[in-house]
Amino acid sequence: MKKSIFIIAGILSLTYADAQVSFGKMQNMIPRSKEGLNVFDVKKDDVPFDGLSVDVGGAFAMQFQGLNSFNDQKEGAYTLPNGATIYGAAGTTGYRLNNLGNNFNLPAANFTLGAQLADGVRVNLDIYLSSRHHNETWVKGGYLQIDKLDFIKKGFMEDIMKYTTIKIGQMENNYGDSHFRRTDNGNALLNPFIEANIMDSFETEMGMEVYYNRDGLVSMVGITNGKLNQGVAEFVPSAATPTAPDPNTTVSPTILAKLGYDKQLNQDLRVRITGSYNHNANMSANPWGSDRAGSRYFGVMSHQAYTYDSNGNAPGGDNVQANNFDPAANATTGRFSPGYANWYTAFMINPFIKYKGLEFFGTLEFTSGGDKKGTDDSRSVDQYAADLVYRFGPTNQFYVGARYNIVSGELSGAPQKVDVERFETSAGWFMTKNIIAKLAYTNQNYSKYSQFSGNSLNDLYGGSFNGLMFEAAITF
Repeated sequence: MKKSIFIIAGILSLTYADAQVSFGKMQNMIPRSKEGLNVFDVKKDDVPFDGLSVDVGGAFAMQFQGLNSFNDQKEGAYTLPNGATIYGAAGTTGYRLNNLGNNFNLPAANFTLGAQLADGVRVNLDIYLSSRHHNETWVKGGYLQIDKLDFIKKGFMEDIMKYTTIKIGQMENNYGDSHFRRTDNGNALLNPFIEANIMDSFETEMGMEVYYNRDGLVSMVGITNGKLNQGVAEFVPSAATPTAPDPNTTVSPTILAKLGYDKQLNQDLRVRITGSYNHNANMSANPWGSDRAGSRYFGVMSHQAYTYDSNGNAPGGDNVQANNFDPAANATTGRFSPGYANWYTAFMINPFIKYKGLEFFGTLEFTSGGDKKGTDDSRSVDQYAADLVYRFGPTNQFYVGARYNIVSGELSGAPQKVDVERFETSAGWFMTKNIIAKLAYTNQNYSKYSQFSGNSLNDLYGGSFNGLMFEAAITF
């Protein structure tokens, strides 16, 4: 936090050293206010360049959570696959899910710093000041956005750059359209619900994306180095084993692409549909488990500490399963990751239709991947989501909405496909274009999960959670 204060103080001092420095005159930037609703792509505008300008922004969100978790694990003695016995009698040695109180979660906060450096060239830096996954200050990423090449020569390739944008840096991968409607830590203004999709694709990697958007055409190609955590350390392959005789010897780049159509057909009707591609042949990071912030559903489907006895004796045994409630260590409760360990290929289709105040947004995601190079068959996980939102009021400041989301697929080592299903309803009020209040009800169910996970009881066996959540958020 102190570092952020020093940065702001340094920027403010520039205004005294150079009278040409201004604030807020930024080009081609998606608004962080209510005006940014349903803006999915980089945008071109006619904001003039008046010299160096600085952008300072932030976001803050807090939630009151009233959720309860359940599963089909019963009290009593269980025999594990390895012959050990778990005792579920009352007391410290018994298995049970954590009881969740009705109270406030850890508030989330973001800090954004940017600058217009030249005509058509700006830089952006995003920082998480507080998040579930990283309670400390953490840099999400930063990038350079180029909309003109006048720094090379006045008018250089202006006919092409009129429709082209180049982004370079450690930034959020533009895979699909769902991530434009998700909550990004403290920035919750553009999400009509409390959480993102069950299978939430969100990752920041070092790379470049090139956009070409013209007359309804939406297109993007990108490439990254495939690493969430940057570094130059030598890649040391895993030792070969009988089940994995051909381990990875490198980390491959991530390939991204998007193609679609987006048109305001008349004053009332807008139609958009995009298809996106995401592939890595030798992965280092998992796109469905790389969020630095974490989910909004704190502690759901987590267990208290319990013991089991590998010799089958009375309770008070020789092995302990720790309490896994910890919000930072277990930061993705309520979400699902396919857990691919070696490679993946993913496609996402997102239709969006807006007619007056009514909005429909859908997600069809098809993924496949493998866990050991060249030795195992690919498995697949698919996701379907649809939300309907109706906005009303003199400035569309009120809305009601509902979302249905299902994930179905194969987990590594699991005997059968599993399903996760969520239904969420929401109502919201934009008090101003920078302040929102939301109330949502969520009901999520897990089916076809095994009773045991390795030699532990599976928290998701017959699992479910439900309840109400309230969220208030400010973004500027």
